[in-house]
Amino acid sequence: MQAVILAAGEGKRVRPLTRSRPKAMIPVANRPIIEYVIDALVKNGIRDIIVVVGYRKEQVTRFLNQLDIQIDVVVQTKQLGTAHALQCAESRINGDFLLLPGDNYIDPHSIARIKDIPNAMLVKEHPNPSNFGVVLLKEGFVTNIVEKPEHSPSFMVSTGIYSLNKEIFPYIQGNDLTDAISSMIEDGHQVRGMPADDWQDAIFAWDLLKMNRRLLSTLSPAREGVASRQTVIQGSVRIGKGTTIGPNTVITGPVVIGSDCTIGPNCCILPNTSIGSRVTLEPFTFIGNTLIMDDTSIGSHSRITDTVIGERCALADHTSVSSATGLMEIEDNAIRSEFGVIFGDSVKSGPFTRFQNSLVGNNVTIEGGTSLSTRCIPDDSTVI
Repeated sequence: MQAVILAAGEGKRVRPLTRSRPKAMIPVANRPIIEYVIDALVKNGIRDIIVVVGYRKEQVTRFLNQLDIQIDVVVQTKQLGTAHALQCAESRINGDFLLLPGDNYIDPHSIARIKDIPNAMLVKEHPNPSNFGVVLLKEGFVTNIVEKPEHSPSFMVSTGIYSLNKEIFPYIQGNDLTDAISSMIEDGHQVRGMPADDWQDAIFAWDLLKMNRRLLSTLSPAREGVASRQTVIQGSVRIGKGTTIGPNTVITGPVVIGSDCTIGPNCCILPNTSIGSRVTLEPFTFIGNTLIMDDTSIGSHSRITDTVIGERCALADHTSVSSATGLMEIEDNAIRSEFGVIFGDSVKSGPFTRFQNSLVGNNVTIEGGTSLSTRCIPDDSTVI
């Protein structure tokens, strides 16, 4: 069986994190999201994999070339939607195939449940169904798919994962795959709705924190770095090669720390925290429920929770971030949110800055002593 992974889109609602990377390449628990999708397929014996790339395609292609299995790469030159992305791969498809988004987590058992069933889709109940295609079922078969309704008739949504064959292609008339599936159903084809066991999507940037928690929950401990004898490590903690943990630092897992990091002394890292490679946490810093990407530094006496920090950020000493609820304007819609901060790449902030429920764009400079609450700071801004 073949699998087609769609990884051509940007993920605009996850900005500012997708300005410099496609959503499928965002590292969660220190691995790109698309890697979890590929792992789920390989664990089911599916190694004939096609990946459709587009937005910042070089990043995806470079990553795929580093894997142990051969991946067939197809380029979507213009990002015109999921149906068009699938059409780009049509000439490479031989028969039955699985179709999966490259920017969602899916567990191997759910793949096993659908892979041998022709014309099927994985579905899952979701507390916010209006962000997805809402699926109506009757006796296990899909009767209708309502795309992102304002008032949802059901909590059951499509995961975007399908088991299909080449019969789908004549039904593709536009750019939306949901329309093609609906046309198949109207034409008398039965499409079975199979419940997914574990599926995670990050609709907005702060949803990455939930995905991070989920993926860290299965973390196996490993320690390649060097920790001081006065370091206290509890729970499942993975420490990368070349990383040093200073004395009197306390780490409570699940936590993953990449390679060549410098942590502490006297730091506290609480559960559900991912720290990328070449990250520096200066003394007396407190981190919890946070995702930190590569090459970032955080100054001493800082307290950061419920936050996503992009690459190459430099947060000075006494930075304070705490979670709060608010409304974020995303694609002209007011979205209720609850988190600390989403920092894009290459953010610099001065000492004694305070943040709550804010989106900070890429290449932003923030002077010390600033307080931001429920704010959206555009890319390349200076805050004084």
